[in-house]
Amino acid sequence: MLGDMILRAFRLTARVSAAVQSRCQCPALHSCRALHSSPALWAGHNKWSKVKDIKIPKDAARSRMIAKYAMMIRIAVREGGPNPEFNVALAQLLEQCRNKNLPKATIEGAIKGAKSKPGVQYVYEATGPGGCTLLIEVLTDNNTRSHQEIKHILMKHGGALCEGARRNFDRKGVVAASRDGISSEKALELAIEAGAEDVQEIEDEEERPILQFICDIASMKAVRSALESLRVHTLSSGLEFVSHTPSLLTQTQLETASTLLEALNDCPDVVRVWDNIHAQT
Repeated sequence: MLGDMILRAFRLTARVSAAVQSRCQCPALHSCRALHSSPALWAGHNKWSKVKDIKIPKDAARSRMIAKYAMMIRIAVREGGPNPEFNVALAQLLEQCRNKNLPKATIEGAIKGAKSKPGVQYVYEATGPGGCTLLIEVLTDNNTRSHQEIKHILMKHGGALCEGARRNFDRKGVVAASRDGISSEKALELAIEAGAEDVQEIEDEEERPILQFICDIASMKAVRSALESLRVHTLSSGLEFVSHTPSLLTQTQLETASTLLEALNDCPDVVRVWDNIHAQT
């Protein structure tokens, strides 16, 4: 299955180059933007649905997802207030929660409990198997405890805390859209027309296929509006760390990294984990 993914990714990359070249040769399109398409779609926590051997029960996975979103809502409320009309980050999270059918009571409880429950946000930098780099976002009321726990998890699975990992990532806007039978070729065309920098095909927590359109932060609203005008059903938009320096891992290293990321995501204080992992051809 992994081999099929890599083969399809190379074919998609070839189509990207051909499509961009043909558009740039057209006199009417000299101002076109080059589109980068990733050979392996390893952004965020969804990447492991096709490579890991350990299968988490869906109920447990959903419970963990709900807890993570509650933590992210608390962070957003503390940073920008409880009114989504004046807090863009909170508005984006609430939209994502609605699309994932999170309980209304959980959402309201997270908003109300943002100030009553203590906690500070940190982003740890780390390395993992094969020299991959990780950004680990946590929300904790005891940084010493969280630091030691994350350090222990990393050491147990071939990783370590470090400095400089953030240099391998850019903060980007990400517009998520329903796949709705859109082919890879059509997704590429839509990304070019909407002004996106990249388009990725992934699966969400419930294994539903979605498209992620990567763009500059300042262009996120415009890209989403353009996609909607092209009759693409957008689901949400938000800011993510997107890697620009991939680490190529062997199958054995991928399996070890999968176990490490699962252990990190099982940590109650961890909100999200980003990495720069790609499958080695």
